[in-house]
Amino acid sequence: MSGKNMMWVILAVIVVTVGSSAVYYVDEREKAIVFQFGEIVRSNDNPGLHFKAPLINNVKYFDARVQTMDSDPELYLTREKKNLVVDSFVKWRITNAANYYTRLGGLASNARNRLAQRVNDALRSEFGNRSVQQVISGDRVEIMDVVRELTNEETASLGIEVLDVRLKRVDLDPDISERVYQRMEAERSRVAKDLRARGAEAAERIRADADRERAIILAEAEQKAQEIKGQGDAEATAIYADAFNRDREFYRMYR
Repeated sequence: MSGKNMMWVILAVIVVTVGSSAVYYVDEREKAIVFQFGEIVRSNDNPGLHFKAPLINNVKYFDARVQTMDSDPELYLTREKKNLVVDSFVKWRITNAANYYTRLGGLASNARNRLAQRVNDALRSEFGNRSVQQVISGDRVEIMDVVRELTNEETASLGIEVLDVRLKRVDLDPDISERVYQRMEAERSRVAKDLRARGAEAAERIRADADRERAIILAEAEQKAQEIKGQGDAEATAIYADAFNRDREFYRMYR
């Protein structure tokens, strides 16, 4: 190969190298930051092909997809000073790559640590203002919305957004659950005993009423029988007397 041809080859390689280093591609699932000598020049959220200064600019990419942070179960104290075991998770994403890089070092682990701390503080505050009944039954949706809003107020400057906070499980502390179970068992036993006592009392009252009704019926029947017997005796006496008066001699012979 002649020196002239070699020069053209070298020139072509340089052009290709410079040209390729002057463009970069951002996927729709990513966010990008352009650096120059270690300093942020600009961030780019728009997917597609973009240009940069060749050789002196470099690009760093960050995952812009929704990410999930699962928290370990935590104990939270309610208004009545009762411990609840809460298992939660958070859905979040990067919204500002420049802030994410400068405030969190561009590390997802740092983002998760900050989110976990903020969500934990917000949950502790919300649970402390509510009763066990409110937390378990009526206020869960409200708690999740409030915690999401409070967390976003803190994390907006970090370049991340909390999309959702979910309480997967809210249970009484196992020690408290056992005491509640024992109390419920005692209450059920008391109610059952009370119902049995009421049933026995009602049965005794029914038997007493039946005995009283029976005694009244028997007494009335006895009285009626005596009345009928008395009437029969009176009629018999009258008949005897009438017969005697009519034919005393015959009556004496008949007797």
